[in-house]
Amino acid sequence: MGRITVHIHGPAKERAYGEMVKIYGDRLKSRGINLLFHKSKKSVDAYFTEINKSGLLFLLDESGVEHTSAEFSNLVREWTVSDKDVNLAIGPVDGWGEYKRTADLIALSKMTFPHELAAVMLVEQVYRATEIIKGTNYHRV
Repeated sequence: MGRITVHIHGPAKERAYGEMVKIYGDRLKSRGINLLFHKSKKSVDAYFTEINKSGLLFLLDESGVEHTSAEFSNLVREWTVSDKDVNLAIGPVDGWGEYKRTADLIALSKMTFPHELAAVMLVEQVYRATEIIKGTNYHRV
């Protein structure tokens, strides 16, 4: 069974963002999905090297593929039964640069968001995906 890890480049500077990431991170931990915070001082090169060690890698970027929450939950379902680890990574403040060409890209939206807000949105969507898989009323259509 593959593990899912959400990589975040540095802790949130805005307290509210940090609290939201913690809330969803705690909920996900019981489902075997981990959040991993990397030092914000790391260059994009060092950060990419650290997250690209094993398994499948998906970088969050506005130029990536957009999914509905239901479509994303299907991906999460596939990842949880796969034998490969999956790494979802929120980029550094200045983006992924050349590394965008070396991994699959997922977009939360075509709009640009601060990376701290993108982290909140990503962990909420991963949590929502697990709720859709479980069949709870969290996701309403």
